[in-house]
Amino acid sequence: MIFALHLAANNPIDDLRYWWTASVEWVSDHWLQIGIALASGLVIYFLLSMVRTFALKRAQAAPGQFTLTDIVGRVIHKTRSTVLAIVAIRMVAGYAQPPSLILQIIQFVFIIAVVLQVAIWAREIVLGLIQRRAADGHNETLSNAMGIIRLLISVALFAIAGIVILDNMGVNVTGLVAGLGIGGIAIGLAAQGIFSDLFASLSIIFDRPFRVGETIRYDTSTATVERIGLKSTRLRSVNGELLVISNTNLLAKEITNFAHLKRRRVSFTIGVIYQTTPTMLRDLPVLLEQLVYDAGYEFIRSSFLTFGPSSLDFELVFDVYSDDGDDLAGARTDVGIRLFEALTAAGYDFAYPTQTSFTAAPDGTMIMPYPESPETGAGAAKTGKAG
Repeated sequence: MIFALHLAANNPIDDLRYWWTASVEWVSDHWLQIGIALASGLVIYFLLSMVRTFALKRAQAAPGQFTLTDIVGRVIHKTRSTVLAIVAIRMVAGYAQPPSLILQIIQFVFIIAVVLQVAIWAREIVLGLIQRRAADGHNETLSNAMGIIRLLISVALFAIAGIVILDNMGVNVTGLVAGLGIGGIAIGLAAQGIFSDLFASLSIIFDRPFRVGETIRYDTSTATVERIGLKSTRLRSVNGELLVISNTNLLAKEITNFAHLKRRRVSFTIGVIYQTTPTMLRDLPVLLEQLVYDAGYEFIRSSFLTFGPSSLDFELVFDVYSDDGDDLAGARTDVGIRLFEALTAAGYDFAYPTQTSFTAAPDGTMIMPYPESPETGAGAAKTGKAG
């Protein structure tokens, strides 16, 4: 500290001359300690380098990509030799008893190197965990997003590292932290829509509610996912149209994913006429069950459903063991044709909408919609005479 005060009290030329004289005196008085410190530092450096090389080879030899071992290997690979040398120097500097200014310089360089190295390690760990979480899907989307993710993480971590370095230099960083916070809020508000879709895209990547190639139902549309972008997702509807939906809106509504169905459920509503006999109505559920078993599908239930306006309605429900939409359509067609053939052969009549109209005279008297037959009139006349 006395040495540093002496430097501050003189002009730069005197400071340089004093620094040189003090360094020469230090080397003359502590040459043995300096030699031992240099030898110890070299040993420590080579030991750290050997540990880094050994750990890196073990990590690279491990199978698999984006595993925890692979992430450790990437972190070790980013460890700089310069940082190892600075660490070794800092570990032996106290033994050599250097002047206070040199010790302060070593301490300052050590802090900068370690803080920056920790920031690099943290960045590699975070990026590695992100890639590991999304390793089994959305590679194209992740590769497009990694540039922005790397930029955001790097800015955040190195901003923190810069604040730590300035704080160790004695700088008051309170105003800087407040300014960064206000600036971040302003940028976030200005780019709210962009960041909203970006984070929604990351949510799709990490949470995986659906993947490329899977069929989903969004709102009233059923479509296949073609591409998941940073701002929007492209879907191909069953009719062939290309649907482009922002990621934020896509996650705001309920999504039905048909990709992981082990079975698909099909239901039919069969309406028969009211003239069907009670015996035939009781036999109909059994007939429907046998029809499904003969078609090779899993029967769930068949039962009377309701009294319709023009029909007696029955329900048939069965399962198809396939996640393919074409198989489902084929099963529906097969059972529908079998159902029509079986019911027609058994004497059942399918109901269709019917309507009966009644006509009234102005005084409210019912008028027949067709003229009375002569037999009906004659019968009415005889009845009147008899009365």
